[in-house]
Amino acid sequence: MISLENISSISIFGFVANWSPYFFLFTVLLTVFYFLITKKWYRNFEGGRPLRVKEGTVFVTSMVLLYGMYGAPVDILSHILFSFHMLQMAVVFLLIAPLMFYAVPEYVWKAFVNLPVVKQIFMITRKPLVTLILFNGVFSIYHLPVVLDFLKQSGALHSAFNALLFLLAILMFYPVFNKVEPRENHMGGLFKMLYVFGIGALLTPACGLIIFAGTPLYETYTDGDAWLSAMELCVPSGVLDGLRGQGLISGPEYFTDTTPVMDQQTGGIIMKVLQEVFFGFMLGFIFFKWFKEERMDEEETTRRSVENARIQKELFNQYR
Repeated sequence: MISLENISSISIFGFVANWSPYFFLFTVLLTVFYFLITKKWYRNFEGGRPLRVKEGTVFVTSMVLLYGMYGAPVDILSHILFSFHMLQMAVVFLLIAPLMFYAVPEYVWKAFVNLPVVKQIFMITRKPLVTLILFNGVFSIYHLPVVLDFLKQSGALHSAFNALLFLLAILMFYPVFNKVEPRENHMGGLFKMLYVFGIGALLTPACGLIIFAGTPLYETYTDGDAWLSAMELCVPSGVLDGLRGQGLISGPEYFTDTTPVMDQQTGGIIMKVLQEVFFGFMLGFIFFKWFKEERMDEEETTRRSVENARIQKELFNQYR
């Protein structure tokens, strides 16, 4: 059982660890840069246009979510409880990543994707199966106990791997949501729906192994020394050394009454349930958009047929 009273005791780590002012500054600067591009400099882009209210709203919402996952107490809790780690994974890679295609205008995406090095990277999106396997493969490798425990001992490696996963998530969702490629190069609505089903299917084994594991898998959530070392990723060393010296903390059990196995299983369930919820909305969106496009195509075909019939009738009457 996760006690709110126990969780609230993370305040002993101090303001910087709980609210990460540096990451807050990063998200603010990113938001300012976004609005400079889309409100002030958009005329410098080919096909540039004024920002739509919906796009700005989605971007700001995404930045709030991003800060909530990596800057607010959820981040420090993700190093204490595996369930919060999986909440972080689901929201950042399965929600924020696809939202970027609706937050960032298509002319910015086009300029970005056509940058020399970036263009080469995005070439793999022409083979959607490759991007699907890449993200899910790297995600599964990341959650191997030996890999996750190793990465959580180094702030630079941990951040780099998370950045890689976010890039792979963008590449994975690009074939479904991008507005850069001509419509004729897009997957059809049915294939997009099957593709999203495929993402969920490939995530299932990793979640299943975590949910049904009968023993704790990760030392950084169970072993005191490994956990304290991992906490250095988000807690200033001076604060952590002080708490350790006073004997106030020795492991994650100080903050929770739940067992490591139960916490682990909860994490796997959170990931799978949120994936189903997010993908349910995606599938609904894709279906209705596909239905609308099919109706528009039918109406256009009918209009052209009527127009051709009218022209032929006029020609017939002219030369009769």
